[in-house]
Amino acid sequence: MTKNIKTPKSALAIFAHPDDMDFSASGTIAKWVAKGAKITYLVCTDGSKGSDDPRMTARRLAAIRKREQRDAAKILGVRDVIFLGHRDGELTADLKLKEEIVRVIRQKRPELVITLDPAFFYSPARGFVNHSDHRAAGQAAVDAVFPLARDRLNFPHYEKQGLTPHKVRTLFLVSFDAPTHLEDISATFGKKLATLNAHKSQVGSDALARTKERGRLLGRKGRMRYAEGFKRIELS
Repeated sequence: MTKNIKTPKSALAIFAHPDDMDFSASGTIAKWVAKGAKITYLVCTDGSKGSDDPRMTARRLAAIRKREQRDAAKILGVRDVIFLGHRDGELTADLKLKEEIVRVIRQKRPELVITLDPAFFYSPARGFVNHSDHRAAGQAAVDAVFPLARDRLNFPHYEKQGLTPHKVRTLFLVSFDAPTHLEDISATFGKKLATLNAHKSQVGSDALARTKERGRLLGRKGRMRYAEGFKRIELS
C-alpha cells in the first residue's frame, strides 16, 4: 500500500456523472488544488436520469446537475469543468467517446488522470452494483490514456490541429473496496462534504453518512482519520 504521492502539477478527472468525482476523489483534489495543482473535470454524461420526482423532466434535471457540478467544483477551486453531454444511462466505451477524451488529454496535457475502475462490477460487502456508465467512462478513459493519446497515428487529424500526442505519467483508478494507494484527506474532508452538499438533487443525509463511514474505514487502513482509495498505476 502506497500513500500520498507528490502533488501533480496538473490532473484530469474523468467521470460519468455530475457528483461522481465528488463522492470519489474530491478530498484528494482539494488537497492538490491547495498546493497549486491545475485540475480539469471531464463529465461524460448529462446526469439526466437520476430523479424519482414525477414532476422532473430529463432536460430540467440535466441543467440542475450541470449547475450543481459547477458549484461543487468552485468549492474546491476547480475552474475548468468540461461536459461532454452524453445521455445518462446510455454511455458506451466506443471510439467516439475515446476520441473525445483523447482530445481533452491532448489539450490539457495532465500529468495524472483520475477515473473510475472499469473492472469494478459489484461489491457484495456493500450491496452495490456499479453503474454501467461508470464502467464505460472508466474503460474509455483508460484506453484514451494508453495508447490512444500517446501514439501520434491515433486520430492524426488532432495533430494537424496542433494537439500533439501526450503521455500521462500516473493513473488513479478509484477504489473503495481494494485500494493499493491511499490519499490522506483528513484536512480536506470538510470540503469533500461541502461539495456533496452542493448536489442537492442527488445527495441526502444517508449518502453523507455513508461517505463519512467509508472515509473512516479507508483511513484506518493507513492510520489516517479520513482517506480516499485508488489503484495507482505508474505508466512506463
